[in-house]
Amino acid sequence: MSTIDLLGGKVQIYQRDNSRFWQTRASVGGKQRQFSTKQEGQELASRAAEDWYLTLQGKLRARVLEDGPIFKKAADQFLKEYGVITEGERSEKWTESHAIRLRVHLVPFFGDLPLGKVSSGKVQEYRVHRMTSYAAPNPNSKSQHKPRTRPPARSTLHDEIVTLRMVLKTAMRHGWLETLPNLSQPYKSRGKITHRPWFSPEEYKQLYEAARAYAKEPFNSHF
Repeated sequence: MSTIDLLGGKVQIYQRDNSRFWQTRASVGGKQRQFSTKQEGQELASRAAEDWYLTLQGKLRARVLEDGPIFKKAADQFLKEYGVITEGERSEKWTESHAIRLRVHLVPFFGDLPLGKVSSGKVQEYRVHRMTSYAAPNPNSKSQHKPRTRPPARSTLHDEIVTLRMVLKTAMRHGWLETLPNLSQPYKSRGKITHRPWFSPEEYKQLYEAARAYAKEPFNSHF
């Protein structure tokens, strides 16, 4: 593993044998920190490493440098686990919807925030952001449709908060978050409860086999 010093030895970039990207490390605020430059070339990796280090130093001077895992790490872990653990119990479309909500809305808003800072107030800021920024183009969306002309539906925001809750619960299971913040929506009464109309493959098989058997031998002949 080759290592190169930058900024007088304050920052190092290095490349692992099993990765094409350069990594960087530095000691900031009395703690050793690491970061992937996401660059394959040494020159671009050096620039990314120096920018990263100077940004951390600026946050340290401003006393806004936070420790601990960030939301994006928990989101990546959730997506890695969810599809495997729920295979056969959730439809592929339902599983994919979590990934879309995270990529388009949740990670751009919460991504770099330490998990301990995802508070009830921050979640309410997210709701306000979604209700007021719907008309602006979203660079994280792959949709070819024009920006919305109306705020997102209440059910849409509900689904996004469900995804958010699942990510935070993932963080709790891994010891990255101690308590789950209150994610309930203030000011409004509880909306109508809806249930997802979907069967697992096993449940659907049981349904059509029972229906077929009943069609052959109904309980009442006039049926």
